[in-house]
Amino acid sequence: MAVVAMWKCDRDEAMFDSKKEADAHDKMLELAENFGLLLEKQIDGISERDAENIGLLLSKNKDILVAACKGRPGLLLD
Repeated sequence: MAVVAMWKCDRDEAMFDSKKEADAHDKMLELAENFGLLLEKQIDGISERDAENIGLLLSKNKDILVAACKGRPGLLLD
């Protein structure tokens, strides 16, 4: 029987084949959490769930957001 190494993200229990993938996923979730906290501070009445969902959306699309902020806003519409 073969042994297969797996890495588990401690934030959401997701499993990955490589440490690099697990670390990238963990960083994405950390960024999403921080976006969510920022939204909760800045928007009165936003639900925690909505803030988390928007934070996750922003975090998953961070490369597009960065490019849009650097002068390519049309990327947000693709």
